[in-house]
Amino acid sequence: MDGALMRVCIVSEGCYPYSSGGVSSWIHSMIQAFPNLEFVLVNIVSKQEQRGKFKYELPGHVTEVYEVYLQDSDWSPRRGSSRLKLKEEEWRALRSLMLNENVEWDALFEIFQKRRFSLDRLLMGEDFLRIAVEVYQRRYSQIMFSDFLWTLRSMYIPLFLVMGSEIPEADVYHCVATGYAGIIGGMAAHFYGSRLLLSEHGIYTREREEELIRATWLDGLYKNIWIEQFKKMSTLIYRRAETVVSLYPHARELQLDLGCPEEKARVIPNGISVERFQNLPQKSGEELEKVYVGAVLRVTPIKDVKTMLRAFADAKTEAPNLKLWLMGSLTEDAAYAEECVELARTLELSEEDVEFTGEISVPEYLGRMDFTILTSISEGQPIAMLESFAAGKPVIATDVGNCRGLIYGEEGDDFGTAGILVHVMDQMEIANAMVELALHPQERKEMGERGRRRVAAWHRIEDMRRAYGELYEPDAVPSAGAEEPAEIAEIKEETAYGRDRCKA
Repeated sequence: MDGALMRVCIVSEGCYPYSSGGVSSWIHSMIQAFPNLEFVLVNIVSKQEQRGKFKYELPGHVTEVYEVYLQDSDWSPRRGSSRLKLKEEEWRALRSLMLNENVEWDALFEIFQKRRFSLDRLLMGEDFLRIAVEVYQRRYSQIMFSDFLWTLRSMYIPLFLVMGSEIPEADVYHCVATGYAGIIGGMAAHFYGSRLLLSEHGIYTREREEELIRATWLDGLYKNIWIEQFKKMSTLIYRRAETVVSLYPHARELQLDLGCPEEKARVIPNGISVERFQNLPQKSGEELEKVYVGAVLRVTPIKDVKTMLRAFADAKTEAPNLKLWLMGSLTEDAAYAEECVELARTLELSEEDVEFTGEISVPEYLGRMDFTILTSISEGQPIAMLESFAAGKPVIATDVGNCRGLIYGEEGDDFGTAGILVHVMDQMEIANAMVELALHPQERKEMGERGRRRVAAWHRIEDMRRAYGELYEPDAVPSAGAEEPAEIAEIKEETAYGRDRCKA
């Protein structure tokens, strides 16, 4: 490509710049870490109502933002009401996808990028129906065909929308998940011949599988149909990416189990600015009489805030000086957040017991906490835990993602236990852990110091920058004097539309 700056396209789904914390914070830090590169964003979101509703002020070297909507009814003007007739080679490519037999992804990309047609014409056409009948007869004849057909149509709508979306040209495509983001990455690499990288914070396919298994809106074999869809999408980017990054060794093992070639798989842990969490404001005055429990999270179901609240109410019967601080967005799932507020009232927890702060500057609060807690149903390698450790605070965390490794240490790490690991949704176990740390201040201090040493040794942002700089290109590695990125951006409702352009 022309131009002095290397162009990196970051492809994400449902996170940056629309939500704060977690993966969004990581992406923002990555962009800030490489001011000598030009960045373009491709953001996959659910609906057009999310257009431009950014919670981050984008850095100046983010020059374009493209939005892809999964719930649009179509991507192009209708051209008559006739049903679409595929060419023989196009039909074979579609058949390979729907049967999941040596999927001809490149041929599919050509269809959806170069043939502009109404999606309805394809999904209601004879060719799609013929293949659907074949899939049904082979695998799913025990269920009603009409339900099966509508399941297929609803499942392929978002995939086809993604394959028909506009893709910016870049030197490197960096996908932050498999799934639909991986489809865009694979498609871009096909058309532009660019390099393709993948960083998985959680194992996307496994997370979707867990969600589908728990889902009450979907029954039996229909869950299997959706699970297979996500697996075939992950296979594409695992095979085509030149490097596949995970955050910790067990995640790498999961990637290998899902078909990632071993020679491509690499572990690069999350990193934070450790120095940013030193010398933080501490409790003072009457606060010293309380034991502060901090939960840095988005108030959403996946964080299982309701179990946390119930466990906290139980813990207060033995440690009445406990106070819980819920520090994070209340707007990403406003209905769930309101349910949590109402649950606190039902549990007779006053505002003196539980405080919902909304989005805050974490360093301004974290130093005042005695320990932090994370009761998530699913996680990768939580930045909130790293920040807590950097501040010298122990963590109670559920046994998901890399929480076990962060609390106990991975191979070669002998710093010791830095918190308490609990089982998912185990109210009694979580309550007991809170009581344990509340009643033993010396234990809290020792655990927090172990966590501080662990993060300083293994999770420095400088090391993460260096590793990704080597993946982008050697000349992209930032100098030692580069400005440290802020982990949490200033939250603003304004958008970046006026700076360059935003493609939808």
